[in-house]
This record gives sequence, structure tokens and C-alpha cells, in this order.
Amino acid sequence: MLNITRRRVKDEMLDRYNLHALSTLSTPKTGRLFARWMQGIMVILFVIMFLPWQQNISGTGVVTALSPGDRPQTVQNIVGGRIEAWYVKEGDFVEADDTLAVLSEAKDEYIDPQIMTRLQEQVQAKRDGIAGYRAKIDALANQLAALREALNFSLDKGRNKVRQSQLKVVSDSTDLVALRTNYQITKDRLARYEEGYKSGLFSLTDLESRRLKVQEESAKVVSQENKLNIARQELINARIELNSLQAEYQEKIAKANSDRSSALSSLAEGESELSKLQNKFASVEIRQGNYIVRAPQSGYVVRAMKAGIGENIKEGETIATLQPENPNIAVELYVSPMDVPLISIGREVRLEFDGWPALQFAGWPGVSVGTFGGKVAVIDRVGSANGKFRLLVEPKPSEPWPAAIRQGSGVYGWVMLSDVPVWYEIWRQLNGFPPNLEKGEIDKITGSSEGKKK
Repeated sequence: MLNITRRRVKDEMLDRYNLHALSTLSTPKTGRLFARWMQGIMVILFVIMFLPWQQNISGTGVVTALSPGDRPQTVQNIVGGRIEAWYVKEGDFVEADDTLAVLSEAKDEYIDPQIMTRLQEQVQAKRDGIAGYRAKIDALANQLAALREALNFSLDKGRNKVRQSQLKVVSDSTDLVALRTNYQITKDRLARYEEGYKSGLFSLTDLESRRLKVQEESAKVVSQENKLNIARQELINARIELNSLQAEYQEKIAKANSDRSSALSSLAEGESELSKLQNKFASVEIRQGNYIVRAPQSGYVVRAMKAGIGENIKEGETIATLQPENPNIAVELYVSPMDVPLISIGREVRLEFDGWPALQFAGWPGVSVGTFGGKVAVIDRVGSANGKFRLLVEPKPSEPWPAAIRQGSGVYGWVMLSDVPVWYEIWRQLNGFPPNLEKGEIDKITGSSEGKKK
């Protein structure tokens, strides 16, 4: 049965029993065919192992816009109030500055319908008050100039009076000296007449007339002495009056300066209040212009956050979401932190968008179907909240993206790296090694080439 010898048991058995059923059976070819298929598959796999494979870094993300101004934005009201009317509905296209909604005032401070007129009246009244303060300041300035001029005139007058008094004192002194001389002469003459009367040269009448003359001259001397004393007192009074004029006018000037300083202070306070009123007037005017909520740019109204008429909203509250028209579409891809050093600006990226059927071979982008090309435009310098780093990918000019994709759609992407054999990629994946980079790219990442240049 083991067919060890050259004489085969099978042949003898067939010959002995002459089994017709066994003779009709043929040797099966399935095993040989399977073996050939396996050999062919092994050869194909062996050949595939030496085909080029493009290494890549995979990541997931969403469709967004490259410019922040193209991303969906919330429209907020600047002032609080009550919604009076809506002029759009969700899905409408609006131009920039189109009216979205109209609000009415809800604060007691601004609810007066005549508030602008009343504020204008307050501003005008304050301006009139400021004009009065300025007129008072000008009047006080003129008063100060007049007081200083009057002081100069009074001082000149006082000085002249002092000089006149001095001259009068000199004049009276001279007259007194003359009168005293005359009095002495008359006394001497009287003495001679008395001697002559005793000798019989003069009569008694002549002697008595000389005595009267002496009395007259004595009276004149006394009168002149009194005049001199009065002139001296007038000189003293003139000097005192001259000194008092300076103090009197300084007091008046000081009071005028004080009144002028008070007027200047009131003017500054009035101008400050006027500035506040003008500021309030301008704020209320701008506030009334903000009762109309307008579209900041052209786009589509995506969602209204507030509904109904008569609903109160606060300042800075979101009332709608606006999607800008014709955004510059880009893709946010999130990759692992260990892969970020391998990525550089301008790297090619293959993208698969949600809703677009695709057959992707990550290592063979040339045979992929339904994917779109892009290039890395931005690499974040800090990690995101999910622990990964964000890439911004923009379209390649040669491969435009579908016009129907919308922001927020899911994306699966592959950042393409260097080409290696398939067997090497399998070996790298099994060992957990990082992808290969060319020497120039490694130098760019490590900065060694820049260091050499420096």
C-alpha cells in the first residue's frame, strides 16, 4: 500500500479486480490549478513589493475658509432693544448694508422721543453760559487793565503832589528865613531908636512906630512858621497818600484777578460739561442709527438666533449667522504632533470630501479616483484643544475643488511625502519607524543648512 517497491499495488488491484468504475475516474486538475494560481499570485506580490510607494501622513478635518473674513460670522446688535421687524428669512442672500432687522429702544434713559431736541437745547444753553463766562473774563481783563492804568495815573498824581508839597516847604522855609531876617533888622532898629530917643534924636512917636513894626514882623515870623509846619504836614500826608495808593489799587487788582480766575474756572467747567453733552448727543445720534441691524458683508443668512416680534435682546447679542459670498475655500486638517516636523509649507495633499465618492490608494495617488489635490498653506505653531496640530490646505490651481462643497463638511486627507518601495513601507510600518525624508528636507527641519550658511 505504501508503494515502496517499483511494483505498484494499484495496478495489480486494478488488474485483479478489473473495476470499471475506478477506470472511469480521471486524475483531478484542481490542485494543480490552485498551485499555479498561488505561484502567480506570489510572483505578483513579489513584483508589487518592489513597486514605488509614496509615504503619507493621514489626517481628518473639515472644510473652512483660508481668510477669517470668509468664514461664517455672527451678526450682533450694538445696542440692546426690542425686535420690531425682520426683513430677511433664513437662506436669503443679502448685500452689504442690507437691513436684517429693526429694533426699538427699551432703556428709560433713551426712550424719550424728543431726546435729541432736548440734548440740543442743553448743548445750546451750555454754549450760551460759556459765552457769558468768556464775556465776563474779557470784562475783568479790561477792568484789570483800567485799574493798572489808574494806578499809574494815581501814582503819578501822588508823586506830583509830594513834589509840590516839597517845593512849598522849601518856599515857606525861604520866606521864614527872610521874615526872621526882617524881624532881626527891625529889632536892631528898635534898639537904635531907643538909644536915639534917650539921646533926644528921635521922638516918642518914631520909637512907638518902630515898636509896632517889631510886633508886626514878629507876627509875620510866627505866621510863616505856622505855614511852614502846615506845608511839612501836607508833605507827610502826600507821602502817606502816595504809599496808600499802591496798597489800595493792589487790593482792587487782586480782587479783579480773583474774579477772573473764578470765571476761568467756571469756563473750564462749562467747557467740560459741554464736551460731555456733545459726546452724549453724538452717542445718542449714533445709537439711534444702530436700531437698524445691517449685514456687514454680502452673503447668505444661515440661521436666525432670535425669533418673533417684540422679543428683547441685550447689547452685543447674536441675532443671526451669515455665510459670506464666494469664500476662499480651504481645509482644516488635524495631524498627530509626531508628524508635524515632517510637514512643510507647500507639501502636496490629497483630499477626500464627504459626499464625493472616491477610491483612494494612499501610496499610489496616480490611480486614485475621486480625490482632489491641495497644498499646505499654514501650519499652526501651537496645538489645538484635541491635542493635534492644525494644517490649512488650499486648492491646487491645476485641480479645482467641487463648487458645491460647503464649509463644515468632513474631509479625509493625506499629506504626501517621499517615494519608497512597498516592502520598505511594510517593514517601516511593522517597526513603527517615521517616514523617510530627503536630506534637504531634514536640513530644513533641523536648521543645519541655515547654520552652515551663517
